[in-house]
Amino acid sequence: MQAIKRLLRPRPAVEAGRRLFAAASAHARQSALYLGAGIPDTNEGRFEAYTLHVVLVLHRLKGQGPAAAEAAQALFDAYVRNLDDALREMGVGDLSVGKKMRKLGEAFYGRVKHYDEAFAALPDEAPLQAMIARTVFAGSGEGDAAGLCAYALAAMQALKAQPLEAVLDARLDWPSYGEAS
Repeated sequence: MQAIKRLLRPRPAVEAGRRLFAAASAHARQSALYLGAGIPDTNEGRFEAYTLHVVLVLHRLKGQGPAAAEAAQALFDAYVRNLDDALREMGVGDLSVGKKMRKLGEAFYGRVKHYDEAFAALPDEAPLQAMIARTVFAGSGEGDAAGLCAYALAAMQALKAQPLEAVLDARLDWPSYGEAS
């Protein structure tokens, strides 16, 4: 029986990805991001908050070896599964889920590409702040893009300072929104 349980147990990287997604999504739900930064409390706003946090963790894992790469893939898989589940909970029919998931996937990959470009431009914060204003706040001019940019940079630094083993174990030390701005 123990042998069967071992065979059916998810690989450590899959578990790491699930834990990383749970940690990132929990922090993406902190009320200060919505009340203080002004992230819209809508499906789109929550998508952007989750995406920002997942991208920050993926950025931390990038180039950190095979275990980190496998955990990053598992994190992405957990993120996609969560999106699929959320669409179904909102009542999107099976025939439409695929189309909507394709659009969300394209949006995610676009965000990753543009966040990576903005991170590469650091210490110039203008591209990151513009990216946040354009996506998180949908170019509305509302919300605290500068504060959210400062928060993202503080989170990036906090994640970078943590040992890889702690990150892979999803013991993430995130700053609170108000600490960074």
